[in-house]
Amino acid sequence: MGKMLLLAGLALCAVGTALWLFPGRLRWLGRLPGDVRIGDSFSFPIVTCLVLSLVLTVLVNVLLRLLR
Repeated sequence: MGKMLLLAGLALCAVGTALWLFPGRLRWLGRLPGDVRIGDSFSFPIVTCLVLSLVLTVLVNVLLRLLR
C-alpha cells in the first residue's frame, strides 16, 4: 500500500509540474466533442472524463502488472 501511495503522489507531482510549466499545451482538455457547455457559466466535460478514466485505468493496470 505504501508503494502505491508513493507512486500516486509522484505521478500527481509530475502532472502538476507539467501543467505549471506548459499551461497552454492542454488547452483542448475539457473541449472535446461531446463535452456539454452552456454559455460561459456551465460546463460538464463528460467525454474528457471518459477519456481520462480510460487512460488512467490502462496505466494503473500496466503498473500493477509490472509491480507483481
